[in-house]
Amino acid sequence: MGIAKKTRKYAQTKRMITNRDSRLKKNQAKEALEVSKKKSKSDDVVREMQVHNHPIPKPFNTNRVSLTHSPQQPSALFFQHNTSLVPPYSVLVDTNFLSHTVQHKLDLLPTMMDCLLAKCTPIITSCVMAELEKLGTKYRIALRIARDERWERLKCSHRGVYADDCIVDRVVKHRVYIVATNDKDLKNRLRKIPGVPIMSVARGKYVIERLPDAPDR
Repeated sequence: MGIAKKTRKYAQTKRMITNRDSRLKKNQAKEALEVSKKKSKSDDVVREMQVHNHPIPKPFNTNRVSLTHSPQQPSALFFQHNTSLVPPYSVLVDTNFLSHTVQHKLDLLPTMMDCLLAKCTPIITSCVMAELEKLGTKYRIALRIARDERWERLKCSHRGVYADDCIVDRVVKHRVYIVATNDKDLKNRLRKIPGVPIMSVARGKYVIERLPDAPDR
């Protein structure tokens, strides 16, 4: 049998320990000294706080898991679909919506029913009535429509007559309403709330958005 050739290995050096290596005794001594200094400083701070009757802060636990609170969604929501919205629909009517209805010469209840192809009940809150009364003679026709006895009335318990906050608060607590409004700011606020359809006046008729069962028109 032939003898195996041994090849020489190049660029091999001995592994050397650096001066900063923690395994050296002098470095271990330095670390121990620094730890003891830090401990003595913290003890001095605690004693000083005890002397001046200051509360001692608790040490921060880095292993603690941070918890975030998410609001509970209504049980009637199936993703973005609100299963509690069924005919006859309850429609919260805004001041702006009544104004656009008058401008386009639309009949409130028949046009709503044509839009939804179902029975519906317009609802006027007391803050919407107060807004219309404050706006003066320019909105007298809208006020006359709002005073119709066929519509349902809702009394408000809050202070002031700002209807937008009242409507948003109602639909957050009870997801059983369609909101009728042409106010852009109110629409943007309502779009952030899942399961709340929005009705508005456009192209001389009522249009509905975010209602899955609504007819495509």
